[in-house]
Amino acid sequence: MMRSSQQAGWCKKPRSSTNTRATLKVVRKTLYITVLLTITAVTGATGNKRVSATVGNSCVLTCTTKSNVTMVTWKISPKVGGPCTLGYRADQNKTDKTNCSDSMNWKFRPDRDPTLEIRQVGIAHEGNYTCDVVTTEGNFHEMYYLTVLVPPRLTLYCDDHGNPVCEAAAGKPAAWVSWLLGSNFTPEEEGHDNGTVTVLSTLTAYSTNVTNTTCIVSHPAGNQSKSIACHPSKNSTRFLHCAVSLASLLGLLFLLAVLQLYAFCDNRYVWSMIPTNPFGQPWGSLKGLLVLFHVVHGHLSLSQTHQFSTWRLL
Repeated sequence: MMRSSQQAGWCKKPRSSTNTRATLKVVRKTLYITVLLTITAVTGATGNKRVSATVGNSCVLTCTTKSNVTMVTWKISPKVGGPCTLGYRADQNKTDKTNCSDSMNWKFRPDRDPTLEIRQVGIAHEGNYTCDVVTTEGNFHEMYYLTVLVPPRLTLYCDDHGNPVCEAAAGKPAAWVSWLLGSNFTPEEEGHDNGTVTVLSTLTAYSTNVTNTTCIVSHPAGNQSKSIACHPSKNSTRFLHCAVSLASLLGLLFLLAVLQLYAFCDNRYVWSMIPTNPFGQPWGSLKGLLVLFHVVHGHLSLSQTHQFSTWRLL
């Protein structure tokens, strides 16, 4: 009986805690993946799809193509201006347009393909686009966010000091300006009312040994580059030479003044050891200082001081 009971599974070995934890991990991982797939599916069906178009080009936004369509509606909410709608009703075989520009319309017959086409894309077309399709099978949605790109206008020139200046004007978004074989620059940005940005970059400490330098403008609508050779202007060079010469002259005069002051003080100290000059006048008096001045500057020698009469000092 014991043998038959064991064969029937009555003495089943209990599952270890290790196997239990492994099973729970598998279950949790499976649930996690299921949730992610569900979120992805919902997001792909109803989430905003980000698209971009360069200003002046055409843009096409597709929508779910189904059979037995009863109604299609495009709802546009631009960032600037009021909303507009494009609609189609199968029961009336009729299309309508409300507050939409002529550049925005169906690309094909909406009962067969509800694709939306925007011709000559402008900044005002940027915004949210939603397509609702009603069929006998149910309702379907497509949502887009359209970003309009504006390529900047590249201008490269030399300023009055001979430095290369690169301007990426009216780009959207702001362009990134850099220099080939140059790093000493600081770009400046200026925003405009229509959402575009102008970037100005000056390459300072430009070496005249370089024959030319290249400005590189990076932008989502396309990259551009230009080269130029700049040289310091004659006026700036002349001004620099004058400034250096003047600074040198002032430095020399200051040095001479210091030397003269040192000599004067040193001689004054020596003569101060003698209470009076040969004329019997104190060296600290006005007349004594005048005699000392002439002696220091070589106008008089000590042997000649007796010939320097008092009336000459007055």
